[in-house]
Amino acid sequence: MKQIKTFGKFCAEALCFAFLFFSGCSREETSGKKVFYYNETTGVATLDPAFAKNQSVMWVDHQLYNTLVETDSNLNIVPSLAKSWNISPDRIVYTFHLRTDVYFQNNEAFPNNTGRKLTANDVVYSLQRIMDKNIASSGAWIFNNRIDSVNGFTALDDSTFQLKLLRPFQPVLGILSMQYCSILAHEAVEKYGKDYRSHPCGTGPFQLKYWDEGQALVLEKNTHYWEHDEHGKSLPYLDAVKISFYNNKATEFLEFRQGRLSFLNDIDPSFKDEILTKKGDLRSEWQGKIILQKHPYLNTEYFGIMVDENNPLVKESPLKIKAVRQAINYAINRRQLMMYMRSSIGTPAEAGMVPFGLPSKNAETVKGYTYNPDTARLLLKQAGITDASNLPPVKLLTIPIYADIASFAAKQIEDIGLKVQVEVVQKSLLLQQTAKQEALFFRGSWIADYPEAENFMAMFYSKNPSPPNYTRYNNPAFDALYNKALEETNDSLRYALYRQMDQMVINDAPVVPIWYDEVIHLINNNITGLEANALNLLELRRVDVKAGL
Repeated sequence: MKQIKTFGKFCAEALCFAFLFFSGCSREETSGKKVFYYNETTGVATLDPAFAKNQSVMWVDHQLYNTLVETDSNLNIVPSLAKSWNISPDRIVYTFHLRTDVYFQNNEAFPNNTGRKLTANDVVYSLQRIMDKNIASSGAWIFNNRIDSVNGFTALDDSTFQLKLLRPFQPVLGILSMQYCSILAHEAVEKYGKDYRSHPCGTGPFQLKYWDEGQALVLEKNTHYWEHDEHGKSLPYLDAVKISFYNNKATEFLEFRQGRLSFLNDIDPSFKDEILTKKGDLRSEWQGKIILQKHPYLNTEYFGIMVDENNPLVKESPLKIKAVRQAINYAINRRQLMMYMRSSIGTPAEAGMVPFGLPSKNAETVKGYTYNPDTARLLLKQAGITDASNLPPVKLLTIPIYADIASFAAKQIEDIGLKVQVEVVQKSLLLQQTAKQEALFFRGSWIADYPEAENFMAMFYSKNPSPPNYTRYNNPAFDALYNKALEETNDSLRYALYRQMDQMVINDAPVVPIWYDEVIHLINNNITGLEANALNLLELRRVDVKAGL
């Protein structure tokens, strides 16, 4: 087990107290305090929302900051810092009316360490900062070719903010709900410079208490947070959140079993059979001891196939033939894979690329592929492949944690007469190869950045680079529908376009959807109010800790 270093050597008295107060190994010191404990195996790289590109950063930023709008549990866009907004008839100008009771957290960047009131200028500053090339935000892409570069962000007065698009873009409200668009105080950025990453200042329900990188990060309740529950009680209910950084999944699981973590996000394959049945239910010995929570997750796991015939890899491969790609889709028994390889966590992807949970309902209507090896063999025959023994094996690239799933699929593809060789590489190398079009057949996943099917369809728009268009799919008919959907303001008509595009992709088969993911939480019985959501965003404002458990 990774040892947490003592804080006796720190001269700062506050750090010493914080360690004693929040230590996960001794709960006596937290008597009377409500603390939520979770572990982050990948660590936290920064607390600056301009770099909120992965889940570990997004989870913490969601506690520290607010955005103009946010998504509710049903993926509807609802007010946050903006209490209301108006959209011009041409769908170009969005005018947001801000709350006037929101204050930044106390911070040494302010006089007397007292947070000041939020204004529309803070919104302008925060969003322009994402586009600042000197910042080099990983989220700069969200406004590329979408926002008017001259008059894109304007403060009309202290409580009115205006955004101007270059052309209609229906998902813009979803983009504004992303953690990249968190609103922060310019005084703190100016005071700390590059060290702002560890000196955050937002308007969120929690503020940073201390961060000993690689060991622990503690957030404490923001006592002048602006939000209240339906009974008028101030949020959040928790006094603090403590994040540990055990990088070993076995240690993390042990900490949870011993009650020192409030919940686990997802289940490591090493332990899933100990906890879950093949049908994905809690085993009897765990029932009543912990809570199992499942929720559709806007993530599609798939195998991608390069289809750019100008690429030498494609020219020399049978995968350039659509019938062969379709045969691979028919060859895989997704339901069997889910039961035996995933303990039924998730849903077999027998529709398109867009998963369950979005209002366009692609997964309910798009016709995908079900297991049919006879049809798969017939398609290979139609493609002129009657004896694959003379062909070199097709290489399927995957990362270590998905090696068993890739091998399962490869065996089933070989059963229809096409040889497949699984090659396991590190994630960084696979990302590099797919970005450079050096991977012909590869394992991938696409997690929604915002709750709109367009985000999945962007993977196949020919004018998009790699990423997100890893397969280099290029279909003028698809592109025309994509551009039409961007300007369509009627939800029903736009959703119909998404379904049409999704069906087109599935028919052309540049991808092999495997499963639509599912959020899995294991929660200790003393935790209430922790609800899963389709974006798997950690929502702690209404979480509480029951006494005596």
